[in-house]
Amino acid sequence: MSDQDLVDKMEAVWLSITDLCQAFSEDQWKTPTDCPGWSAQDQVSHMVGSETSLLGRRAPEHTPLDTSHVKNDIGRTNEVQVDWRRNRPGAQVLEEFREITGLRLQRLRAMTTDEFAADTQTPIGPGAMRDMIAIRIFDAWVHEQDIRRAVNIPGDIEGPVAEHSVGRLALAMPYVVGRKVQPADSTTVTVSVTGAAGRSIAITMEGARANQMDVVPLSPTAGLTMDVETFLCLTCGRWDPVDALSSGRVQVQGDSALGHLIVRQMNIMV
Repeated sequence: MSDQDLVDKMEAVWLSITDLCQAFSEDQWKTPTDCPGWSAQDQVSHMVGSETSLLGRRAPEHTPLDTSHVKNDIGRTNEVQVDWRRNRPGAQVLEEFREITGLRLQRLRAMTTDEFAADTQTPIGPGAMRDMIAIRIFDAWVHEQDIRRAVNIPGDIEGPVAEHSVGRLALAMPYVVGRKVQPADSTTVTVSVTGAAGRSIAITMEGARANQMDVVPLSPTAGLTMDVETFLCLTCGRWDPVDALSSGRVQVQGDSALGHLIVRQMNIMV
């Protein structure tokens, strides 16, 4: 996609989040989400903090009192921005979100081709600035879905932003199969993600490495079928894989033991 197509998707997910949250009551803002320790408001605070940092602004001088839900250094950094805004009304955090994303959008719209190609450090390693934007679209969509599940207002689960985000998660499946599960050579695995934003993913093991296949095999060693929401919640560590299997949110075909092992290893988030 073109650089401006990326910016269009970034704008779209920000607008979707604003539309979702603008009529929230304070109870809705404080609703717990699938991210341990974070409410719907905390999710927006996190996104404000991320985009503020990309504007070059320094993080607040603040030390959170409760970090019992934090798992790593990235989480500790995120918690500073989140906890600093925790006692504010949700509407105030949303207004800051509107302001910061508006400034970010102005900057993105003004970027040149060379600026999109400029080297930067992304959350997954060195890349170009356009890679960072692609990750930010995905991250915002994931957090939007966290909020929507918490307040029971589904939406934005199909369309260009959802398709982009599911594509980002699909790129991680060879890592899940090849590095985390490590089945024998010649093993084939398919993941069928149903729904308008879904896709079919096919992986084969060759030389102890997992490679994506161009053609989906009719009879894979193990096949998994799930909808977009389940795919998101498993790969992002939001749902317990055992619960997803027992509830029927995931169907396994072929080698049941292998299929169940893959589902249990799908979380790629730190």
